[in-house]
Amino acid sequence: MDIVGGVRLVDGSEAKILTGVDDHSRFCVSAFVVARATARPRCDALALAMRTHGIPDQILTDNGKVFTGRFGKGPGIVLFDRICRENGIKHLLTAPRSPTTTGKVERFHKTLRREFLNGKVFADIADAQAHLDGWVREYNFSRPHQSLGMAVPWDRFKLAKTVEVVEVAVDVSAETPELGATRRVGASGVVSFAGAKYLAGRWLAGEAVTVVCDGGLVHLQHRGTLIATHARRHPVAKERAAATRQPTSPKRPATAGPAAVTRKVDTSGTVSFAGTNYGVGSKYRRQQVQIAVVGQTVEISLNGQLLRTHPARHDPAKEHGAYATPTGRPRRTNAA
Repeated sequence: MDIVGGVRLVDGSEAKILTGVDDHSRFCVSAFVVARATARPRCDALALAMRTHGIPDQILTDNGKVFTGRFGKGPGIVLFDRICRENGIKHLLTAPRSPTTTGKVERFHKTLRREFLNGKVFADIADAQAHLDGWVREYNFSRPHQSLGMAVPWDRFKLAKTVEVVEVAVDVSAETPELGATRRVGASGVVSFAGAKYLAGRWLAGEAVTVVCDGGLVHLQHRGTLIATHARRHPVAKERAAATRQPTSPKRPATAGPAAVTRKVDTSGTVSFAGTNYGVGSKYRRQQVQIAVVGQTVEISLNGQLLRTHPARHDPAKEHGAYATPTGRPRRTNAA
């Protein structure tokens, strides 16, 4: 998958196309026109490609920040990487300064420019998408490809399919409103929504999560924190009915002790719980925060607002002592 520019619009601006081709057949699986090729449209294009053509074993991209956070200084995994990981896709990256690694999609871009983009000006993004869909249809199903012995890409791509490909009409000018619902995580770490299963994680078993449907993506949130993003696997027709249904299963207690204990953030921006230090942030120094153990994680909050979530690193045997002093050690004058 890659990005190509050169889509000229009558207002003088230039749109981009989020592209993807199958390595074996040269079949175009993604041709998505966007105003700006930021991370979110890139992930929408990936989700659309998976819904239309199935989930691949591997995806090859360059090292751009919209694709991966492995080489950046950001806070963690980016959305594109997250979708690949949670759908069992191996995300392959090109070596530094090796543009020929993605040579097949670059060759597709050359054909796209020569046969479709050159000399054309479109009214808007929707107009460009409509014309591009027609060209891609001809490229996939009618145009002979020299590297395939003059076969068309569909001749190879269909060998991996047991049913006909269902073409999805995309209206890029319309936005699907977000729908959300609350679901309880099962013992296997999975939630059920609109007849489909989505992985949240075993560590959240018994906890309530919010399922947010946003176009082709499904986000799972726990206490306001995004924990997983999946490509939509449920039928759109069932989405609204599922969003109005609320779970009836009882909530399990988060811990065997008090719901939370209060600790004071030290000058280094950390708090101590059960003999282990957990980072909160230097801007919260000398403030009183609440610490709760939820599953296998430690959650730190301030006035009901979740600040940090850490994997539990402390010895569980020491939790009893921590709960015995819910507001800190009283013998210290600066204790919370």
